[in-house]
Amino acid sequence: MKTSKRVTRDAELKIAFSIREEVFVKEQGVPLADEFDEFDSLDAQCEHVLVYYHEKPVGTGRIRMVDGVGKLERICILEPYRKFGLGKVIIYALEEIAVEQEVTKVKLHGQTQAEGFYQKLGYQASSSEFMEDGIPHILMTKTLKSL
Repeated sequence: MKTSKRVTRDAELKIAFSIREEVFVKEQGVPLADEFDEFDSLDAQCEHVLVYYHEKPVGTGRIRMVDGVGKLERICILEPYRKFGLGKVIIYALEEIAVEQEVTKVKLHGQTQAEGFYQKLGYQASSSEFMEDGIPHILMTKTLKSL
């Protein structure tokens, strides 16, 4: 059972943060100071989602609007729960938020090892490879269809 939920309470946001800390900081070596920013609150100008596998929160992501484009960020899934199709659930939940806000284009800085995953979901490479937090990334974009 795979579901997603918008984060609306501090307790849910703390769960999202713990997932991000496990994946990005502990697993991938991103400095803790770089992982969290001014958009990490319930009243910030972005929306966070959690994805659940059999009712256990195991992944997260967020979207914020930057110059009329939805920027998908901080997308991650705890290691034991990868390969269950949960990344797609996160992306679709974030895209749904963009469509609700009448945004027709989304972008993300995808780790290059995940480029094929994003391409399968309709994203196209829009830059050459660049480094972010010591990890190779690529800018990817997608035009959304309205509801």
